[in-house]
Amino acid sequence: MSAEEAAAAAPQPSEEQPKEQERGAEAEKPPEPTYKCLVLVAHGGYDKVKLQVRKGSPAPGSGQLLVRVRACGLNFADLMSRLGLYDRLPPLPAPLGMECSGVVEAVGEGVADRKVGDKVMVLNNSGLWQEVVVVPAVHSFIMPEGMSFEEGAAFLVNYISAYMILFDFGNLRPSQSVLIHMAAGGVGTAAIQLCKTVDNVTIFGTASGSKHEILKENGVAHPIDYRTSDYVEEVRKISPKGVDIVLDPLGGSDTLKAFNLLKPMGKVILYGAANLLTGQKKNLMALAKIWWNQFSISALQLIHANKAVCGFHLGHLEGEWELIGGVVANLINLYKQGKIKPKIDSVWPFEQVGDAMRQMQDKKNIGKVILVPETPKQENKEEN
Repeated sequence: MSAEEAAAAAPQPSEEQPKEQERGAEAEKPPEPTYKCLVLVAHGGYDKVKLQVRKGSPAPGSGQLLVRVRACGLNFADLMSRLGLYDRLPPLPAPLGMECSGVVEAVGEGVADRKVGDKVMVLNNSGLWQEVVVVPAVHSFIMPEGMSFEEGAAFLVNYISAYMILFDFGNLRPSQSVLIHMAAGGVGTAAIQLCKTVDNVTIFGTASGSKHEILKENGVAHPIDYRTSDYVEEVRKISPKGVDIVLDPLGGSDTLKAFNLLKPMGKVILYGAANLLTGQKKNLMALAKIWWNQFSISALQLIHANKAVCGFHLGHLEGEWELIGGVVANLINLYKQGKIKPKIDSVWPFEQVGDAMRQMQDKKNIGKVILVPETPKQENKEEN
């Protein structure tokens, strides 16, 4: 056989071979990473918060962290955002979420005080209800030893708010009295615990009757059922002169009631407008009622009354990280001493965000409502 015949007889490479090799190479490529994200797509009911799966892997820039989220906190601001009543939310569609806890997975250039593997709590105006988030390192705080991720997600918004309301604005001192509205909620629970760090503080707390035993166990001397009683009359029966401090998350006509309940030198701190939450959608009648009944007072009237009216909005303290950091440091010390501890009402997977929101909006919660990217284990759910 000639060389030409031998070459012709030799098996020829198949045209299918390169294609098979290409397919094999493609099969070897790892799948593109994805992450879950809860996005508000329009204002309205619970169904306007959609679970999306996004592709890619975010990377931290200079001064930033990449955090793998383990738990997220649900706050009234998130409910207000859904209705289009919160002014710190970016244009829609937008991820919700003001606080979360998780583990640092990557550190951007210029970050010296955080490292991969750190367990952190994160505070932001929005965008934290995701499996992974990129945030400025200054928005993060190292979790103390022994704190669970659920506790970490329940810590920042409620305890910073309660602390600054009671101590920075309220100047709470021994033997004073405090009225806490929505006392079984996240801020209410935090405020009760912080009041107990001061000697001989008398706590009045409004909540539905089914929550009163727990409020008493937590330190509320005088729980009041706002659904069946006039809380102003109930406070006056026990303390005819009124109280020293009122925490007002309600707004509208309740702010005037709070002001009138104050003793001389008393303070009402307004930090919300929960009276606006009357259903799944924005209620124009409720808005009009709040506007019509909005408390208004002149400087001269304040002088004559010897009382103070303060307003607190954590979202509008963005940029005051030195101030916030000092408050968080004080709170972490109190946590380490066992004087404060977040109370978790319930833990919900991202897929059940509507049910979680309903739990809070219907005021069924006692403590903090938590969202997690993964479905919680059954034993943990039962324990919570």
